Amino acid sequence: MLFWRRVKLGLFKPLDVLELGASYFFRRSEVIQGNIANADTPNYRAKDLIFERELDSFLPLKKTDPRHIDPQGTFPRFKVVNSPDYSGYDGNKVNLDKELAKLAESNLMIRVINEALKKEIGKLKLVIQGR
Repeated sequence: MLFWRRVKLGLFKPLDVLELGASYFFRRSEVIQGNIANADTPNYRAKDLIFERELDSFLPLKKTDPRHIDPQGTFPRFKVVNSPDYSGYDGNKVNLDKELAKLAESNLMIRVINEALKKEIGKLKLVIQGR
């Protein structure tokens, strides 16, 4: 119940968005690491993680019909998909250079989100202290 009050107040919205981003990039890193670990496995297809409804969380939604799903309950979900490109000599679809680049990107984004979280928490501390 506390979570719904937080969302309705909007007080912690930046933290919620940053938490979602961090969850996405952590999970994406795990998927990419699995691809790298299976780089020599014959007929292995590389996977990636995508947002299913990425923009829904940023668009104001309204329930205009009683049969509609409550917009407060819809959150973007992560979906693992197979990468359609690249095929090695053994049918393996892992491009190691591409996977390492995606892993570096995910790690950089995790660091950026971590810094943003520190700043948001610092702002909350200032508000709590009354400065």
